[in-house]
Amino acid sequence: MQPVTYSWLVVVVAIACAAIGWLGIAGWIAVAVVIASVGMHVAGNALGTTLREAADRDLARLRHRTAVPAAVPRPKPTRLERRQSLGRLVPVSATIGATVGGLSGAAALTTLTSASIAGAALGGVSSAVIGGLFGFLAASFVEIIRTSLREAIAAERSSVTADR
Repeated sequence: MQPVTYSWLVVVVAIACAAIGWLGIAGWIAVAVVIASVGMHVAGNALGTTLREAADRDLARLRHRTAVPAAVPRPKPTRLERRQSLGRLVPVSATIGATVGGLSGAAALTTLTSASIAGAALGGVSSAVIGGLFGFLAASFVEIIRTSLREAIAAERSSVTADR
């Protein structure tokens, strides 16, 4: 690195330290986010450059290799390709998450702080929304993983029986 780069790095670190002194923990979080963003940007550029240089660019050679494309029957769409409900697990889990989140949020506000009834109710509603969101996300993730594993196992079994 050149001295100019080190000078800019010192300036950035000094500004970050000043931000940490002014903002406290928010400054630390801001520094961590900036460092992570820069690191991911550099890593993405390095990976993209490596993949671009490793790619085969002689497309004409690939076109002449296969003269006539083979007719492939269109496969039946899988359950994950169709638009349909994820099942009963998702609304039940979202309701349980909202109930647990709302009750725990309201209880925490009334016992740990000197919140009024209106403040505890508002905090409980906010906690219920977040709990419902987490319940929905967890149930959706579990249902999609379960469905994809079930379809993969069924496809594997059908390919094994077709080979025999």
